[in-house]
Amino acid sequence: MTESIGPAAEAPEFVRLVLDVVRRIPQAQVMTYGDIAEFLERGTARQVGAAMAGYGSAVPWWRVVNASGQLPEQLRGRAAAEYFAEGTPYDPERERVRLARCRWDGSA
Repeated sequence: MTESIGPAAEAPEFVRLVLDVVRRIPQAQVMTYGDIAEFLERGTARQVGAAMAGYGSAVPWWRVVNASGQLPEQLRGRAAAEYFAEGTPYDPERERVRLARCRWDGSA
């Protein structure tokens, strides 16, 4: 994850909502950027991605992936270590999580 722009407490409301959802994603599970926007009933996948890029370094950012189960290329190596540590279903050859097995819907 890139360096945060500033403290999350100073972030816009949408960013704070995104970060709250990301903090709640259980270990070994993921949500897509679009899943988070849908869960919040606000914003778009692109807006969630922008929130994560600017403020996501203090939350488990590796648990948020794109619709194909991947992170941006520059983050994949760091994320892979987290996936293995947490037991997230991950395909190292395709460098993506197995969404069908680890996608979280936001329920308790």
